[in-house]
Amino acid sequence: MELLPISTPHCRVERDGHVVIVTLDRPQARNALSSDMLVGLASAWAYVSEEREVRVAVLTGAGGTFCAGADLKAMGQPSADPEVAARAARIPDFHWKGLLRQDVPAKPVVCAVEGHAVAGGTELLIGTDLRVVAESAVLGLFEARRALFPMGGAAVRLPRQIPYCHAMDLLLTGRPVTAAEALAMGLVNRVVPDGQALTEARRIADDVAASGPLAVQAILRTYRDTLGMSEPEALKVSDAYGWPVIGSSDAREGARAFQEKRPAEFHGG
Repeated sequence: MELLPISTPHCRVERDGHVVIVTLDRPQARNALSSDMLVGLASAWAYVSEEREVRVAVLTGAGGTFCAGADLKAMGQPSADPEVAARAARIPDFHWKGLLRQDVPAKPVVCAVEGHAVAGGTELLIGTDLRVVAESAVLGLFEARRALFPMGGAAVRLPRQIPYCHAMDLLLTGRPVTAAEALAMGLVNRVVPDGQALTEARRIADDVAASGPLAVQAILRTYRDTLGMSEPEALKVSDAYGWPVIGSSDAREGARAFQEKRPAEFHGG
């Protein structure tokens, strides 16, 4: 595992082959969001999008918890690290980018949750594509209960991801939600024994990384770019993204590998 220089004091970014592991690393504060963390997250997502050989990312938290939401004081203060402070000044809207609200990665992000993922922690989870939570994990959007607003985008995204009544239950009551409830709502993909979320998320990430990268990215892009379109309009966009994938060398390699009963070797071309 290679520690990347875009890491910050509160966000560890590592690479293992085609997979990038992003770890919220402020366990003494239950990984509450800080400027150091958000700069690291924004940098990580840009790296994932830009690096050709990266195919998928995993987002997790250190110290047995995911994220306790925003630390408003720490988010409002510049980093004590001069390099990170300078990077923050160079990245427009690094808070929104870090929270996966803006300029989301062009490649899938798998979320691995242990412990609490509440308020901004649940908003981060909502910004990811595949989600694994430990059985004793606690999720929830507590903002309304505190007379606040979920600025990470949950008020828009959540009703598009799960049934309306479930979304309003989470958003309007601000109550905590168990892993089992989150699974029943369709908010997460899998519930695993405590301590196994990252292991399972990494297994899923490896499966994604073994798929054709052009196909994976085109599927993500099609979904994102057709939100709100009619079906005929959306199918035109789908065709525009899909036909180049069908005609790619990776697609030919996939067919050959299937015929020869061997693992495919995709190169993104």
